Amino acid sequence: MDSSPAAPAPSLGSSATRLEGREKVTGKARYAAEYALPDRAYAWPVPATVARGRVTSVDTAGALALPGVLAVLTPYDAPRLGPSDDPTLRVLQDPEVPHRGWYVALAVAETPEAARAAAAAVRVRYDAEPHDTVLHTGHPAAYTPEQVNGGYPAHREKGDAAAAFAASPVRVDCAYAVPPLHNHPMEPHAATAHWDADVGTLTVYDSSQGSGFVRSTLAALFELPADRVTVVSEHVGGAFGCKGTPRPHVVLAVMAARHTGRPVTIALPRRHLAAVVGHRAPTLHRVRLGARTDGTLTALAHEVTTHTSRVREFVEQAAVPARVMYAAPALLTTHRVVPLDVPTPSWMRAPGECPGMYALESAMDELACALGIDPVELRVRNEPDAEPDSGHPFSSRHLVECLREGAARFDWGAHRTPRRDGPLLIGTGVAAATYPVYVAPSSARAHALPDGTYLVQTNATDLGTGARTVLAQIAADALRVTLDRVAVEIGHSALPQGSVAGGSAGTASWGWAVHDACTSLVALLARRSGPIPEAGVSVPADTTASAKQKSPYARHAFGAHFAEVQADTVTGEVRVRRLLGVFAAGRILNPLTARSQFVGGMVMGLGMALTEHSTMDPVFGDFTENDLASYHVPAHADVPDIEVHWLDEHDKHLNPMGGKGIGEIGIVGTAAAIGNAFHHATGRRIRELPLTPDRVLAALD
Repeated sequence: MDSSPAAPAPSLGSSATRLEGREKVTGKARYAAEYALPDRAYAWPVPATVARGRVTSVDTAGALALPGVLAVLTPYDAPRLGPSDDPTLRVLQDPEVPHRGWYVALAVAETPEAARAAAAAVRVRYDAEPHDTVLHTGHPAAYTPEQVNGGYPAHREKGDAAAAFAASPVRVDCAYAVPPLHNHPMEPHAATAHWDADVGTLTVYDSSQGSGFVRSTLAALFELPADRVTVVSEHVGGAFGCKGTPRPHVVLAVMAARHTGRPVTIALPRRHLAAVVGHRAPTLHRVRLGARTDGTLTALAHEVTTHTSRVREFVEQAAVPARVMYAAPALLTTHRVVPLDVPTPSWMRAPGECPGMYALESAMDELACALGIDPVELRVRNEPDAEPDSGHPFSSRHLVECLREGAARFDWGAHRTPRRDGPLLIGTGVAAATYPVYVAPSSARAHALPDGTYLVQTNATDLGTGARTVLAQIAADALRVTLDRVAVEIGHSALPQGSVAGGSAGTASWGWAVHDACTSLVALLARRSGPIPEAGVSVPADTTASAKQKSPYARHAFGAHFAEVQADTVTGEVRVRRLLGVFAAGRILNPLTARSQFVGGMVMGLGMALTEHSTMDPVFGDFTENDLASYHVPAHADVPDIEVHWLDEHDKHLNPMGGKGIGEIGIVGTAAAIGNAFHHATGRRIRELPLTPDRVLAALD
């Protein structure tokens, strides 16, 4: 008879509350600018006021004469930097100005107020040059790059899409436009740097998605051994991709600390973010769909034009989702990019998939209208047996089930007649969603302590998504103990290496390493006899070999969005009355935090559809909507009662937990569902986001 104690109920799959929640609501959790080191100073950067040119002089006399000012660094006297693969980090190294907002000086003072005043007192002269910031499809500088973001080929073609399209009995040929968008995390980019010259070490507290990457970058730039650099990112107040790589603020903080010999904090003002921390590049789309009269696709072509900076190439992979979604014997997906005098674009939640699926799913709706086929049924009819581009089998694909489940929950059939309520036109729309499954090599260490508790360490980053909690749940199940016996340490570069928190890959990457370390620890303890020693028992794990194995499967998450909207014919205001999302994203490890991720993504997609946009001023060469007063993110009053559901998907080709990333798929397709609902309500199609009152009234005129 087995007398061993029964294993506790599984932690994974339960709605565990955030382990760090109490620290955050009581203010105990410290963010990058809140480390009050002794003798701390503050820095404030000076942005360029020309769109292109060269600094000819920097007058710092007025700034240095102000009370409390310690220094003003300029391109002529700032510390010289070592090599870097990222030219955006080589700040204050030369007088060239590649775009408006590029930093040209840095003021350091005893207080934030004094640093800001000093920055305002710096006088910079320029030799301005002609600039170009206007993106259009016929730009003479447009070219096809070799690759786009994510390492995907920029151009892929299967069959003759042009000939197949021309021969199709039913065709749609549509152009769509997505404007520049900005991440706007609650916590702006901030860093506190402490350079200890006596021992030659650098400690940095940074708001980052990956402290390990920041450490290696700073070590190279400041020519230090990596083991002399420590980077802490224990708590991060949001990111959405713009903190996925080191940004200029952390380099400037280290420069100032090295120059003054004091700890220095820099927290970027929100108005600076649009120019220095990346943005979602504008994308211009042409989508051509050819079909038989029964709705079967014969041709699919998605062509994208976007911009990049002259500093560093970044190409939004907006045509890549079309390689995944629908069965079409002829398939063309391609990208062209125009280098302009603009800030360098970067990652923003679901780069590529978010704007790309807006265009593709809008075009699918237009095709459904042209065919007179229900848009849910059109998508079902074009379900592929394998990934269309690669031909690889899907590890799991339950898009049809998401569409069917969503239609039933939304009562889709009963809402397919547009209706009117006084001045309000009401309609419904649907769109599909997808996001790839990524995983990156990571490592972890599991400790058994003599008091019967366990400590798990990995250099993961919790952006506010609940990563700590889910990692503890993974550990608890692997250790076969209750959650309250597990502590987790993350967000410190001295911990075992963890991948960057991006690509919806965090839990899969860190969790795999945590799982392996904990299962190995259980096996080791089973072979031991006697009590745990005072120092504990530890086991490391490294998933490099496992994570780098190339899978023979196409691995993606899928989902379906349904929206009901109303358009006011008097004011032009569009409001979303209802949003419903159904997702197939592997095993849902924590329903509580997962629901927050899905809802957050859907709300962000609602903002993309109705309010969020940025305008590049062609005369001054900068983004005009650069704060939260002019760049309108959704507020509580803008967000309806959102429903989120998911399928119980079992995919054995992923990772030990069976989970797919969920941080980004919620935003994918939401804007298209809302745009399609607007068309259903009004009979008018607006192909440029967002659906602002001026565009709505013009369309309804």
